Amino acid sequence: MDKIKKIMVAVDFSTYSPKVVDSAGRLAESLGAEMVLANVINQRDVNLVKRVTGYVDAMSVKVYVENLKQERTSRMDEILRQTRCENIPHRLIFKVGIPFEALIQVTKEELVDIVIMGAKGRTNLAEVLFGSTAERMFRFCPVPLLSIR
Repeated sequence: MDKIKKIMVAVDFSTYSPKVVDSAGRLAESLGAEMVLANVINQRDVNLVKRVTGYVDAMSVKVYVENLKQERTSRMDEILRQTRCENIPHRLIFKVGIPFEALIQVTKEELVDIVIMGAKGRTNLAEVLFGSTAERMFRFCPVPLLSIR
């Protein structure tokens, strides 16, 4: 395996996220690597907002996504401070889509060397019935994937 220069960290803001970011940060620090913190705004939620805005003019999909990005950026800044990783070179990337597909897309677009994510995250009935994001990432990720338990 070549030298690890870029680490993608999948962040879903579950209770496991600080541990995942901390582990990725320590690895990035020891290797002199950059962290790409990736978060996915679930397409299912965007579709729901799209349907609701057809009946109510209170919010648009664009405003919903921008508000989520701002909120999640603040939450990520707090996790980086909490884990003392704010000085490690990093970027935050948001995607809208199906979580595992969007994460695979970021992996390819950013040419990352390794992906780090939690084995568990936010759960819902759809994941129980159809499989988790982590499970799908393990099956389809084009680079090594490190799972933090």
